[in-house]
Amino acid sequence: METDKQIAEAERFEPGLRDYLKFAIPSLFGVFLFVIPIWVEKVKDDGEIVKEITLPVAWLAKWLDGAMGNHLEAFTIGLLIFSAVMTLIVKLTKPKWAMGNEFYKGLFNVNWFWVISRVVGAIFGIMIFWKMGYEPIYHDDTGGVAFNDLASFLVVIFLFAGLFLPLLIDFGLLELCGTLMSKLMRPLFTLPGRSAIDCAASWVGDGTIGVLLTSKQYEAGFYTKREAVVVGTTFSFVSVTFTIVVIETIGLSHLFLQSYLALTVAGIAAAFIVPRIPPLSLVKDTYYQRDERTVSDELPKDVSLLRHGIHLATERAREVEGAKSVTVKGVQNVMEMWLGIVPVVVMLATIANMVANYTQVFNWIGMPFEPLLNMLGVPEADKAGQMFVVGFADMLLPAILSEGAIKSEFTRFVIGTVSCTQLIYMSEIGALLMSSRVPVRFWELVVIFLERTLITLPIVVGMAYLLGIGS
Repeated sequence: METDKQIAEAERFEPGLRDYLKFAIPSLFGVFLFVIPIWVEKVKDDGEIVKEITLPVAWLAKWLDGAMGNHLEAFTIGLLIFSAVMTLIVKLTKPKWAMGNEFYKGLFNVNWFWVISRVVGAIFGIMIFWKMGYEPIYHDDTGGVAFNDLASFLVVIFLFAGLFLPLLIDFGLLELCGTLMSKLMRPLFTLPGRSAIDCAASWVGDGTIGVLLTSKQYEAGFYTKREAVVVGTTFSFVSVTFTIVVIETIGLSHLFLQSYLALTVAGIAAAFIVPRIPPLSLVKDTYYQRDERTVSDELPKDVSLLRHGIHLATERAREVEGAKSVTVKGVQNVMEMWLGIVPVVVMLATIANMVANYTQVFNWIGMPFEPLLNMLGVPEADKAGQMFVVGFADMLLPAILSEGAIKSEFTRFVIGTVSCTQLIYMSEIGALLMSSRVPVRFWELVVIFLERTLITLPIVVGMAYLLGIGS
């Protein structure tokens, strides 16, 4: 931590016009790409043109996805195979070109769990792409979702997010926001102020962007292990756009505003409670590769938050060496995500969807929810129980399975809204967290998922009664 003397010395730094511009221009462009929502037109399957809210970076990804067509899937399978082959070569032969370069060494010389994960991810990808081998793996509802819908889109979102992420991280924006939000985020959610940016990026755009931002800040020493896990599992919030998709899928488009109100209330409650109970409360406040926080949470005396935040921001911007270093860092971000994260997501998401579609595991786990639902007065509790656990595999599954099966509008409202508060689903956020450097284990994700469900379920039911849903 910085001492008062060190803070005072920092305050004596007087930024010039060049420092202000170096901070402001890239940061504002980063905010536009990752935080500012835009409305875009979308053509639905039936030809209807509708408008949806998204982020510029997500729009760029969807544009490239559409422009590449089937070539994107071919490119994705190429990445999976390249990742598996190169990882095996470096792990087994330790070539000098890789071991003598920190980036290549960190990218390919990984532990055996990740070696196996990349190889299995490539094998699954090959089976899905060419529809060969074991059908439950390459079926459209299992591997098809993991590879065609998720992995291929992650390739394009990672391209733009990775390239442009330095604009958000390296030019002082997080230092400014961290200072301004410190008095809110720390007492309420036990987090530094800069975590508000992660939440905003997830809420407006996509939870994957929030996980990516969290992982990079953890690696850079801005978050402790506990903070990184809390942000990744609590603030990688479901985007407005995806919430709309869930509510439309479950047949309750006319209740979107009521659902999002209930979701917000329940989400804030979960964000307040879950970090204060195990397992999150037991994660140590240690750092990834250093002994102390890169930026101190301490605030100077007799200096306004805004002034101190601008000082930190301009100092941070001054450290950036030039466009070349930013570009190199962006390309390295993309390579790490393409070759390190995408294969593991394919493996985990495929397995999770297989469990959901071909076993009774989620039915068994969901049985204890039936008496709870009966106690809360939720109609069709016998059918709804499994819906509150099947979302662990994929967030859309509760909505898909409930449509037609659950007649009660009240129950479908509760199912759809709660599924948006659970956050951790292995087809995306869970797989991304486990494949990133955020120090979270599978059993912890299971426990956090159940905790969030048990906390948000009664709140959403109460909000449904209060709002008169189904009456």
